[in-house]
Amino acid sequence: MIRRFIRKVFGKKAAPGPRILAQDAHGIRRDLIHPCALKTCRTLYDAGYAAFVVGGAVRDLLLGREPKDFDVATDATPDEIRRLFRRSRVIGRRFQIVHVYCGADTIEVTTFRAGAPSAEADEDDADHVTGEGGMLLRDNVFGNQEEDAARRDFTVNALYYDPENEEVWDLHGGVEDAKRKVLRMIGDPEQRYREDPVRMLRAARFAAKLEFHIDPATRAPIACLAPMLAHIPTARLFDEMMKLLLSGHAERGVRQLRAEGLHHGILPMLDTVLDDPARQKFLHHALHDTDLRVRQGHSASPAFMLACLLWFDFQAEFSRNKERGQHLQSALFDAMDTVLERQRDVLAFPRRFDGTIKEIWGMQGRLEQRSGNRPFRLMQHPRFRAAYDFLLIRAESGDAPAELAEWWTRFQDAEDSEREAMLIQPGAGEGAKRKCRRKPHKSEDGAGPVEVILG
Repeated sequence: MIRRFIRKVFGKKAAPGPRILAQDAHGIRRDLIHPCALKTCRTLYDAGYAAFVVGGAVRDLLLGREPKDFDVATDATPDEIRRLFRRSRVIGRRFQIVHVYCGADTIEVTTFRAGAPSAEADEDDADHVTGEGGMLLRDNVFGNQEEDAARRDFTVNALYYDPENEEVWDLHGGVEDAKRKVLRMIGDPEQRYREDPVRMLRAARFAAKLEFHIDPATRAPIACLAPMLAHIPTARLFDEMMKLLLSGHAERGVRQLRAEGLHHGILPMLDTVLDDPARQKFLHHALHDTDLRVRQGHSASPAFMLACLLWFDFQAEFSRNKERGQHLQSALFDAMDTVLERQRDVLAFPRRFDGTIKEIWGMQGRLEQRSGNRPFRLMQHPRFRAAYDFLLIRAESGDAPAELAEWWTRFQDAEDSEREAMLIQPGAGEGAKRKCRRKPHKSEDGAGPVEVILG
């Protein structure tokens, strides 16, 4: 502790002051900031604390984009923040932050933090904890704004907006990098990746989302440090993967992952998909469809994306079970369970998604049955739309008959009389004579039975 104090007082180079840009230089108006973020900053400011809108919101506004979230950074500690806001709570262990609630909105408020510890940091320093290879395990040392900016990942994410004076504070050239469309790491890239290997995935995701190119020095260490991602908890990898795949820029993001060599062994579901032409075509259509939905303001489901990524694994497992002589029903359900559990071992995802994934897969067989009341009943199913969208992707990639997808597209919008005429009469077409039986299969997420039609 004493050595750390001495280093802080005598061993640290003075930080160059921030470059402060007035409103006419950066173009961000106060009325573009979320009212809840403005109120949060005002409350902190009135109490005598510094308060800035920080990070992605400032970056996006600078680029003319609409921010998804508004975060606030301050020199007040979590306990001090908590006392100022009745509707708030402290969360997190690795990084303590405060959620301030304003109606249905939540503003994430963080305290300025000091930079990562040096190699000579005290072993008993309970606030700064590093693991093997320099990975930062816990970091709750508070600091000033200069230190806080230095510990952020990329220069474009280290911009601070002062809503009181409508100024942007830039300590690492983030404004200029934004203009040049460059993603540049703050500090030594290799050291920063060792502190948190997930930053390599974030580099790929931000480059895709912002349509930036990665600075050569920022990109250089990724190839040799990529194996460090194997030490990241699988649940955290899954969260980062979903951020990329549901960002609205997933197609570009996956290409960026491959360009950086970050897909093999790290995001296991992508390994075989990206190396198989048929699967690659299917993934292209799935990502393209999801990107369009997100950009149009529609919701995108992690469960749907998982169903797409694992579809071919499920089909292969189902075929193997049948070849072993398993009963059709048992082969189907065992294939679903086996594929999901196998993937959960290497990339943790919540069990609550299992029911939706299984229903999407199981309903593909029901979509082939177009006689009697079956199509009418199927359209009442809560997962019908997801199963239909999945069928469209299959048809576009050649995995299902185009005629089947076209039939369902017409059937949904047709008048009742036209629907009756569209029904396939017994014996009139392929699959019409199949006898089906409905079998309930209990969902792993406990949400009720998964209904699958067996042919």
